[in-house]
Amino acid sequence: MSMTAMTENEPRDGQLLQREQVRCYAKQVSLYLITYMSQGLRVKGFLAVPEGSGPRPAVIFCRGGIRRVGMVRKRKIVSMAQKGYVVFAPFYRGNEGGEGREDFGGEDRFDLFHAIPMVQALEEVGPGPVALIGFSRGALMALRAAKECSEVGPVVVWSGVSDLFHTYEERVDLRRMLKRVVGHPKKNEQAYWERSPIYWIEHVKSPVYIVHGTGDTQVSVEQARKLALSLERADKDYTMNLYDGLDHRFPKHQEEQALEAIFTWIGDKLNVYKEHSVRM
Repeated sequence: MSMTAMTENEPRDGQLLQREQVRCYAKQVSLYLITYMSQGLRVKGFLAVPEGSGPRPAVIFCRGGIRRVGMVRKRKIVSMAQKGYVVFAPFYRGNEGGEGREDFGGEDRFDLFHAIPMVQALEEVGPGPVALIGFSRGALMALRAAKECSEVGPVVVWSGVSDLFHTYEERVDLRRMLKRVVGHPKKNEQAYWERSPIYWIEHVKSPVYIVHGTGDTQVSVEQARKLALSLERADKDYTMNLYDGLDHRFPKHQEEQALEAIFTWIGDKLNVYKEHSVRM
């Protein structure tokens, strides 16, 4: 076999390689373990598909944390799918049997970038842009995708990191990890700048919905306010909803209330995209 033929048969980035159904506690939602390609690596994630006929809009949930900390929870994405959306949540490279090693919004951002066309190609997904929900450090992943990928629709920033320099200063407990994975902010300033949406938010065309608890002890509400100020200065379409006294992860009841508001906003924004595409 020639080298050309071997190259042609290699899986491409964004290609779905495996879809394995796993047990789901919700009868109206089917849950799958997905394997797909990203930068030549096999990366994994969960896909939740609600029952019903006809294609659905898609949402990608961008998890926070790193490695086992902040790993995707089935309950959260199933709860999102119950709103009538096909929901995909990448684990990022190197996790749950995936290849490679994640780097907190660096090269692993491509695991989100390549998930977008993979999700759009699913038979259960209708045409149109993909909405993103970025939780904690997943927020900087989502906003970077909105900056660099044309198929991104509305973006939700939930308890989100918007300034990694700020995170380094306020989270003394994370400094060792950040220095190991990203570098020191003074020696690797560019890496921190690239992971801090407030410095390049003018390049994000998507509408943004900010959700944050004022009592957040992991990502301070000041990061939400900084992002809102940057969006305001750039004359961007954004909404901010602060939840008084709530911490980084919301209690179940308040989380469900927040999800209702989030998906109402996403639905409204996706309808605007649809109306715009019809007019064109």
